Amino acid sequence: MAKNLIAKYIWMVDTIERHGAITRERLNQLWMQSEFSNGNPLPRRSFYNYRNGIADTLGIDIEFNQSTYEYYIAHDGTDTANRRMQWLLDSMSISGMVSSSSDLSSRILLEYVPSAREFLPMIIDAMRQNLRIKFSYKSYMRANQQNGIIIEPYFVKIFNQLWYVIGYNTADKKIKTYSLDRMSNVNITDDKFEMPEDFVPEEFFADCYGITTNQAEPKRIAIKAEPTQAKYLRALPLHPSQQEELHDNYSIFRYKMRNTYDLRERLLSHGSSIEILEPPELKAQIVDEMKKALENYSKAKTSKKSSN
Repeated sequence: MAKNLIAKYIWMVDTIERHGAITRERLNQLWMQSEFSNGNPLPRRSFYNYRNGIADTLGIDIEFNQSTYEYYIAHDGTDTANRRMQWLLDSMSISGMVSSSSDLSSRILLEYVPSAREFLPMIIDAMRQNLRIKFSYKSYMRANQQNGIIIEPYFVKIFNQLWYVIGYNTADKKIKTYSLDRMSNVNITDDKFEMPEDFVPEEFFADCYGITTNQAEPKRIAIKAEPTQAKYLRALPLHPSQQEELHDNYSIFRYKMRNTYDLRERLLSHGSSIEILEPPELKAQIVDEMKKALENYSKAKTSKKSSN
């Protein structure tokens, strides 16, 4: 499909979504001010063709309210679908802006996402057809590469600039997570699989921060944060369960989550600007990691003095 047509689809969806609801007359006025119109109105037939194309290509339905004569984006009511649509719109809108700003290319800095272009389309295709995939994997925890891994790809997730595929490992007989940047020799097999009826991707990491999980029960977690750090946690919550308790010179953020590796790494990244209040075992783990870090710096400082 023509790149320019996709750009028009994105413009139309983004415009309607930003207005909440809009008449075709108002949409036409905005269209005539856009880069796509050359000052010409949007023909009625083109509008309906775009509307159908948006539904077929992007999976986004533009509905009509007969009582107000306004068009609006239909949401199915689920948080997952709404976040997916918002992510799609944000990504495509930004992509369109970057593409049309080649004269500013040296001033628009983007994050690198390894292997997404190489393997993500293939894995999504396998998911669409419910076909197993076979690949090699170089884990950071193993010295040697694993070959011939076969999984049933259940869903994909992006976290910290990396894409992951989560699926049922047929040899280990358990659901496992694999990072796309560590995969190679990826192939779609001819073997079909059925998604378990009771498996809900959104629930798999529901009690976790990040991409790691475990079988432990979710615990009540409390974090004390200084005012500046509290602003960051307020703007980017660690978890949907986040609740804030405001005090004069600090805030206490409360969660219900599992104690996972990714969570501990994130908490450590905040350094001295936060304090773990509970549970005791999480606090002890963070303190232990900080002591190890301090020991490493002390050893380095002692070694430097000895060499002098």
